Amino acid sequence: MNSTVNLLFRYVQNDYVRAVRAHYATPLRLRFDAVAIIVVGALGIYLWPSSRDHLMGVICVTASLGLTLLLAVAFILIPPMVFRSNPKFRDEYALTFSPEGIRFRTVHIDSQLQWSLYTRALIDENSYVLYYGTRDFTVIPKRIFSSAEQQEVFDDLLTQHVSEVVRRTK
Repeated sequence: MNSTVNLLFRYVQNDYVRAVRAHYATPLRLRFDAVAIIVVGALGIYLWPSSRDHLMGVICVTASLGLTLLLAVAFILIPPMVFRSNPKFRDEYALTFSPEGIRFRTVHIDSQLQWSLYTRALIDENSYVLYYGTRDFTVIPKRIFSSAEQQEVFDDLLTQHVSEVVRRTK
């Protein structure tokens, strides 16, 4: 079996938006955040009418609304804005993954990368998010693979060469 994977694609907004949301969801623990928003908000509503604890009620409701707004901006507004404002997402990407490394080509880039550039990977139902650095990543949409076999070869390469691979299921 050939252990080289050639991918040719252009990003669409959903590729990037879904990957960024998966990236944000991993460290944020969204279920915990949602429960915290509800509990703090409910506590605030409960304390609001009390003359003694009115200020604490206002603080709790404000904190709950603030966290809700922060998460909404991070998940709903920012990813599409970043995609539309960054010209690199309009380029066609030609990537070749092999045991020897990664060939990364666009109109502006022609690089041979070592696998060691990527320190971790996040895999969800839509994409592979390959991290280099703390917050920088390359998105490989699953839709671009020509076959299940090609995706399996890529998955094997990733597992062999990236030390931390996290699979996230819904």
